[in-house]
Amino acid sequence: MVKIRDVALHAGVSVATVSRALNNYSTVAPELVSRVRDSAEKLGYRPNALARSLRRQTTRVWSLIVTDIDNPFYTALARGVEDIARDSGYSVLLCNSDEDAVRERDYLQVAEQEQAAGVIIAPSGRDTDVSRLIAARIPIVAIDRTMTADVDIVRTNSGLAARAATEHLLAAGWRHPACITGPADSETAEDRYRGYREAALAAGVEPLARHVPFHSDGGTEAVAELLGEDDPPDSFFVANSVLALGVLDELRRRKVAVGADVGLVMFDEAPWAPLLSPAITVLTQPAYDIGAEAARLLVARIGAPEGAPHGPKEIVLPTTLVVRESSQRAV
Repeated sequence: MVKIRDVALHAGVSVATVSRALNNYSTVAPELVSRVRDSAEKLGYRPNALARSLRRQTTRVWSLIVTDIDNPFYTALARGVEDIARDSGYSVLLCNSDEDAVRERDYLQVAEQEQAAGVIIAPSGRDTDVSRLIAARIPIVAIDRTMTADVDIVRTNSGLAARAATEHLLAAGWRHPACITGPADSETAEDRYRGYREAALAAGVEPLARHVPFHSDGGTEAVAELLGEDDPPDSFFVANSVLALGVLDELRRRKVAVGADVGLVMFDEAPWAPLLSPAITVLTQPAYDIGAEAARLLVARIGAPEGAPHGPKEIVLPTTLVVRESSQRAV
């Protein structure tokens, strides 16, 4: 078994430096931290199993890694996680990856090094690497998005919901809905585009979409481009509430009236959606329940006896279309 002194010899540093570097002490120079981590990775070093076990008995912290805490969906989801965690005697460390795979990897490394009791993650991609956590026997639950790793998952069916939203726009009398969704490499964004596309093609409508970053500026840029088309859309399905803010801002700037000149449905409820005039039609996800269910799965995994069956579980919760004025075509 590779020991800490083997890493020290390979990296050309002291055992104390290895310990400080792997435990994120700020006193260690970045160059040394990089060298130590490279050596540990090459040698396959893992913390002493007995020490890890003893430490796990006193670790009462979960890591919750989300992609954008500014998104009200993740705010409500985090509350669901925290409520169950506190009832079960755990605290929650909230980490915001901002859809950045490097930041996400860093947070996962911290969870491993600090021997978090468990991790709940909205992964930046299906191939997010959690192998080191699995090797360290740290339970993981994925939320909102699936993963190739064998972990528990709690999500909704984004594609089915997006199709229902698009069908609603068409049934309300809008002839040419467009889709504004997130990056094409985001599973959630692609699922929502796919559902929109299926509904559009089934109705004989040519799909018109933009993939942009999940930020309000992305919504602003997308709607400006779409309205500049030779045959511009008369309505929009927007893949989340953050994008919708940018869409609404650009429509206001252009003096395009929602519910009269264009129709609008957005994914996810937001506190401001029913307060606008016109109120915004939304696809609601049970965000709090997603967080709570993920937390319950994590509690069950943490408490499972050694050798218990480890087959991953998947929970798919329903969405609801809440129809308001923004999608109801004025006559």
